[in-house]
Amino acid sequence: MTATTRRLTTAQALVRFLSAQYTERDGVRHRLISGTWGIFGHGNVAGIGQALVEHADVMPYHQGRNEQSMVHAAVGYARQLNRLSAQAVTTSIGPGATNLVTGAALATINRLPVLLLPGDYFATHCADPLLQQLEHPVEADVSVNDTLRPVSRYFDRITRPEALIPSALNAMRVLADPAETGAVTLALPQDVQAEAYDWPEEFFAERVWYVRRPAPDPVELAAAVEAIRSAERPLIIAGGGVHHSEAEQALRAFVEATGIPVSSTQAGKGALRHDHPADLGGIGHTGTAVSDGIARTADLVIGVGTRYTDFTTASGTLFQNPDVRFLNLNITSFDAHKLSARTLVCDARAGLEQLTEALAGHRVAEAYEAEYRVGKERWERVVEAAYRAADENAVPTQTQVLGALDAVVGETDVVINAAGSLPGDLHKLWRSRSPRQYHLEYGYSCMGYEIPAGIGVQQAAPGTTVWSLVGDGTYLMMPTEIVTAVQEGLPLKIVLIQNHGYASIGGLSEETGGERFGTAYRYRAADGTFTGAPLPVDLAANAASLGMDVLRAKTVRELREALATARASDRPTCVYVETDPTPTAPPAEAWWDVPVAEVASREAAVEARLRYDRQVAGRRRHL
Repeated sequence: MTATTRRLTTAQALVRFLSAQYTERDGVRHRLISGTWGIFGHGNVAGIGQALVEHADVMPYHQGRNEQSMVHAAVGYARQLNRLSAQAVTTSIGPGATNLVTGAALATINRLPVLLLPGDYFATHCADPLLQQLEHPVEADVSVNDTLRPVSRYFDRITRPEALIPSALNAMRVLADPAETGAVTLALPQDVQAEAYDWPEEFFAERVWYVRRPAPDPVELAAAVEAIRSAERPLIIAGGGVHHSEAEQALRAFVEATGIPVSSTQAGKGALRHDHPADLGGIGHTGTAVSDGIARTADLVIGVGTRYTDFTTASGTLFQNPDVRFLNLNITSFDAHKLSARTLVCDARAGLEQLTEALAGHRVAEAYEAEYRVGKERWERVVEAAYRAADENAVPTQTQVLGALDAVVGETDVVINAAGSLPGDLHKLWRSRSPRQYHLEYGYSCMGYEIPAGIGVQQAAPGTTVWSLVGDGTYLMMPTEIVTAVQEGLPLKIVLIQNHGYASIGGLSEETGGERFGTAYRYRAADGTFTGAPLPVDLAANAASLGMDVLRAKTVRELREALATARASDRPTCVYVETDPTPTAPPAEAWWDVPVAEVASREAAVEARLRYDRQVAGRRRHL
């Protein structure tokens, strides 16, 4: 009996295959690759481009303006849907392909799935060298796409049509794997894309990839229970894994049964509602006073779905109790073993549910609960002071911008940010009302992420109000996807904060002896210094020229009114505000290691080094 085949080009076969892939978790099914972003040039226009036209009935297409932005949009989409659905991105063979590298790094660092389909050289080398081809003198199989290898969780170059079959299956395996997921790259030589092949019909059959919830090992579970029962001052650090696992309710049940307080990383914020008595807010360099204070005295730190970045640990200086130990609940063994921890390698929800059951009747001391609750109330007064404006007709500070937004957002609105001084202010001050409201990309902290990611979130959650918060520096990196929001009819809201420079890195420069060099947007003097008035750049006019409705606000009152108007609009809308640069955010409660010049002639750098030496002395190796 002859097997049934279908004659298609490699690109057509790939599109048909992708349209039939699904994930399933807890009995709920999702399309694994829900759509494809693309900018066409030579290397993909006649292959993947033609295939998307041929099979438009099964694969939606989205037009982007920048290849990096398209990856950011796909990442925002995947994160909003808890990694259960993703998008593909196709590019040409040259700069289009290398423009993917930043987005791929961001996806892999944040453990978020995205499928990259860059064009590549001719596999047959019949045209050699071709336009935009990288020639390597001793490795003829190298192309610019090899730059994607270190930032991809899976990479393959499809040099024959039939090679697509195992590679496509492996790509889906990685995208759907909760421990291994990240950027997946299938580099597609342009001649192979267009080559026809008799594909087995089974290749196009509907396929479901089950997203597993591995339970904890009984021995590890027993050890974890004993560690928690023995602790007097335990603290949970909730990371992004809580959200990815949809474990928010399990975390809340665990906390309410045991009384153990919760601090959160940037990715984990919102794991508990801000007004839960046990939610202490952000932790680490950008954390709250109560969170970092409890962390310094904790004798057991329970990491749930976190990878312990240096911001979270205050570069190894935060956890100062001499007897502190760590217990890490994580789906990846790599992260679970960090800080010489006891491990509980499992799904976050499954692990928390079993811990709650095994710890029945156990609760921390009343005095400990009273202590952290008093600290939480004290911090809430700090937040109120930062948000409050004494004069409604004054130019707002950045924290007052957040206060105005806090008064306007709804329960399920999504607030997106990634870089600058805003992540620190948001981590300390934002009051998360729902699990997905706080969307901070801080694994890579990529300037330019916010606007395209907002588009991806808007696609994933139609009807949800999405706010992209950007400073002037970030806006200038990547505003072009505003055109995409307009074209797609997505009512994205942008809050554009103008402070005429890189405020965050300017502050860091001053702290480390760099004297804010090169961080202001001002006229340059003959001696190389930046002096004088701000540059006459009108970013609001730029946003309007790209198709957005723009509302300018000069005072706190006008800002609040503009935000309310924007939220009610069904059009892409930008609220533009120049802020008072006076610092009003609470100072950092913990350290972050940025090495300072060991020798220098300038006083600022000498003093910065003295401060650095005092701080670095507090670093610990947790063994």
